[in-house]
Amino acid sequence: MSKQPRKIGKKNKDFTAQIFKILSKEPSKSFDYKQIAAFLELSDTKSRNEIIRDLKILKAQDKIHESENGKYKMVSKAEYYEGTIDMTSRKTGYFVCDELEEDVFVPFINLNHALDNDKVKAYIYNRRSSRRPEAEVLEVLERAKTEFVGVIDIQKNFAFVTTANTKMYTDIFIPKNKIGEAEHGDVVLVKMEDWPTKADSPFGSVVKVLGKPGEHNTEIHAILAEYGLPYDFPIEVEVFASKIDTKVTQADIDSRRDMRKTFTYTIDPKDAKDFDDALSFEKLANGNYEIGIHIADVSHYVQEGTILDEEAYSRATSVYLVDRVVPMLPEVLSNDACSLNPNEDKLTFSAVFEISPKAEVLNSWFGRTVIYSDQRFAYEEAQHIIETKQAIIPAAISLTGEDFKASEEVVEATLKLDELAKILRQKRMAHGAISFDKVEVKFNLNEAAEPIGVFFKVSKDANHLIEEFMLLANRKVAEFIGKQKKTFIYRIHDEPNEDKLINLQTVIAKFGYKIDLKSKQNISKSLNNLLSEVNGKKEQNLVDTLAIRTMSKAKYSTENIGHYGLAFDYYSHFTSPIRRYPDIMAHRLLQYYLDRGKSVSEEVYEEKCVHSSEMEYLAAQAERDSIKYMQVKYMQDHKDQEFLGVISGVTEWGIYVEIIENKCEGMVRVREIKEDYYVFDEKQYALVGEVSKSILQLGDEVYVKVKNADLVKKQLDFHFIRRKE
Repeated sequence: MSKQPRKIGKKNKDFTAQIFKILSKEPSKSFDYKQIAAFLELSDTKSRNEIIRDLKILKAQDKIHESENGKYKMVSKAEYYEGTIDMTSRKTGYFVCDELEEDVFVPFINLNHALDNDKVKAYIYNRRSSRRPEAEVLEVLERAKTEFVGVIDIQKNFAFVTTANTKMYTDIFIPKNKIGEAEHGDVVLVKMEDWPTKADSPFGSVVKVLGKPGEHNTEIHAILAEYGLPYDFPIEVEVFASKIDTKVTQADIDSRRDMRKTFTYTIDPKDAKDFDDALSFEKLANGNYEIGIHIADVSHYVQEGTILDEEAYSRATSVYLVDRVVPMLPEVLSNDACSLNPNEDKLTFSAVFEISPKAEVLNSWFGRTVIYSDQRFAYEEAQHIIETKQAIIPAAISLTGEDFKASEEVVEATLKLDELAKILRQKRMAHGAISFDKVEVKFNLNEAAEPIGVFFKVSKDANHLIEEFMLLANRKVAEFIGKQKKTFIYRIHDEPNEDKLINLQTVIAKFGYKIDLKSKQNISKSLNNLLSEVNGKKEQNLVDTLAIRTMSKAKYSTENIGHYGLAFDYYSHFTSPIRRYPDIMAHRLLQYYLDRGKSVSEEVYEEKCVHSSEMEYLAAQAERDSIKYMQVKYMQDHKDQEFLGVISGVTEWGIYVEIIENKCEGMVRVREIKEDYYVFDEKQYALVGEVSKSILQLGDEVYVKVKNADLVKKQLDFHFIRRKE
């Protein structure tokens, strides 16, 4: 059945937002309908009658006051705020504002064309028929986004694009002359250009055709486009990067600390394409150790003010999707010049420490260096040395695919670095750091990038070794500049949200766990105990996820409030400039201050911090969506299989079930559970059978089968088979 064009007629609330906007600008002044009509440049009788009607409705709702016959003004108790809209999947939203104690409900009829995350001006009022306050959007101040991904439905004289985003409550109307090369059913990127007052849908145009729904590249490109992320470099940036002289010259070496004779190596994942950090190790005559954390000197090649720098800043981060990396820098830099490949002289920025056998940092040095990596090691190889204390690396885990003997230097360095890393980690935990080792879902892909298996990445000692020394460098660089009271790029993390901690307490109590909320130190300790207790249990992923959600989001800022999760007073990002722009800024600022430069503008760098945090958030969303997409794709081929899962969420419309063996999550709609008529019990956070009184709650194990796998929406629907006995 073909879709009918949207009616561009009048609705009940067409002039409400405009009336509010006019009255709120001069709250002490009264206006009659003629003045309001004049402001809106409306002279027809129908429009004037509708303004009169809307004024009477607003008066009846106590939103405006009739000051004298036929004249209206804002009520004196009216409150106006600026904030953002957080849409739900039910066409309603919440107005979020720092000035308010809690988010305020916005009915659909009060949205007035505001979309998710839009910055708006809103009016807060109390309805007599409701206990809770409500908000009405008066004006959209700034759109969060104007480009959307969706499927185009082409009719004879127009088209509509419908998105898969559950928070996008409207489709987008496309005039015939703005359809471009799109064909019916294509996945497209559209730009929202206008939303006329009287129109149900915004008007837009097709910017790019991404392909056919369900095709692998189409869906991956759609994920990137949804978040405004690129998937290739502009040709002029590629050309610029290709012309950079990447040779290490004698002049480069002479201007740096030469550490090429100090034993140095890299430890990275087996499939790593770039190596942006290396460790050097030397035992000193006094019994201490000199340990260098050497980071690719990206700022040497990426000069401020160039188109390469502008592109890197715009991206701010590399994006790691399941089947590909969308790099921040062109490959000629990320995989070659800036990659600390073995047996090559490389330009680096280093933090070099003298460390005692008790892992005490006795001396620090920061500056530009030149290094020579003696060995490329994989995590698996380093782990084998740590576990066995043996130098022979078996073919099954070696990078060469053959047995080989690691050098004495590699074995000595790895074992001593592991020993020191464990002491550093122990000190962090004792100081209140939280150990989030959440299981990462990974996929085995075939040549067509289709998932043929699922596995879980777990951090081991070798991972922790690298992590601890990267944390040390990040912390000491931030401390070095922070104590000088100079502007810097900090990585900050605020304390947990108290309400979310209370909610977490309620949920984990169902599994027999508890957390101590008495003090900051107690919270950290009990969270660590909780994460340790659930390790390896069926509810681990659920509890880990809920615990992480209690945390504030880490972000970049020039205002240092410390890092709660790591229990550091000073922390920055210094160790990954190939994939994070804030690290490049940190390198530049550190060198500038080493050269005795004065403190830079806090305002300028705060703006860069905000941008970097926003881009990091978008990249994380895209990464999460790519995992969901692969999970749905994987489950498409397992529709006849019965899976054991754990209930990971409960709502009034159904239960979410996470399959234990592969962490894929889907929904069982309440009507699918045939054994009884189930009703949502908000207090128990459970579905309760009306007849049997049986309960389906968080953590219960149930058997399910795939009912529907929707690649476009990235959603799984399950059939409910039975409970686990």
